[in-house]
Amino acid sequence: MPCVSIPTSSRLLALLSLLQQRREWSGPELAGRLEVGPRTIRRDVDKLRGLGYPIEAAPGVAGGYRLGAGAELPPLLLDDAEAVAVAVGLRTAASGSIGGIEETSVRALAKLEQLLPDRLRRRVQALGDATSAFPVDGPQIDADVLATLASACRDGVGLRFGYVAKDGAETRRRAEPAAVVHSGWRWYLVAYDLDREDWRTFRIDRIAGRLTESGRGRRREIPGGDAAAFVKRSIRQGDAATPVPGRIRVHRPVDEVQGRVPPSRATVTPDGPDACVVTTTGGWSRSFLVWMALLDVELTVLDPPELVEAARTIAARLGGPADA
Repeated sequence: MPCVSIPTSSRLLALLSLLQQRREWSGPELAGRLEVGPRTIRRDVDKLRGLGYPIEAAPGVAGGYRLGAGAELPPLLLDDAEAVAVAVGLRTAASGSIGGIEETSVRALAKLEQLLPDRLRRRVQALGDATSAFPVDGPQIDADVLATLASACRDGVGLRFGYVAKDGAETRRRAEPAAVVHSGWRWYLVAYDLDREDWRTFRIDRIAGRLTESGRGRRREIPGGDAAAFVKRSIRQGDAATPVPGRIRVHRPVDEVQGRVPPSRATVTPDGPDACVVTTTGGWSRSFLVWMALLDVELTVLDPPELVEAARTIAARLGGPADA
């Protein structure tokens, strides 16, 4: 097979992109990714340094490289798709669930849009004009905490932190972070708990106090290989806790309601001659609340308090009072 030569400029951009993706690369790893020899990697690193990129090198046979921090770092180079993705992400963050980041996102978006070519600026503006988002009424998290956790996941660094459980109990945790997941409502950390010798899902808004590094951690594979799926399973299972059922009083006789409620999802018990109570067989969910509302009968949300609050939130968005 003939050897395909990659232009130096394209290879430099590819090398820079790799250095921005991970904290540190060995020389052989970079050479393998770019399909060149170690000597070529050393020459390309020197060229990037000449352009102002502060690339640090570790001595030794492996020859590790990392992109260092620098006050005079040249502008980040983005292709068309990356520029649009960043702009859309900033628009989303401006109405998101990360505390204190909204104004910063707006400022960054304004700077980015000034640098975009007209064709991309029009695409980003069209996306902004045509889309909107619900205001986030869930718990907000600190941007610095999120950045620290993400960096620990990327770099394989162990962390110590305080954690407040659902019942208010406070514990100290030693963990090896693996991934950060956003459910659309809350932020979660997937990590290996060293004291419990098992994987755990932590709600990031319940992480308390200072995050401290505890040295290098092992790079472990999340069970199933999918962080989002792992969090989803943990939420459904209550992360080893008993799922909290939801209860709603329906202002109709039990015999009128029983046939309309799947027995695999909920039970129906009489509550006097003209009402009954529907109780979920597992933990409650927002979809259960919406499904019950579609019965088109008078309801009273009983418990737990989180379900009552969810009903109030949905009713307020629809412009009507919550019957709870």
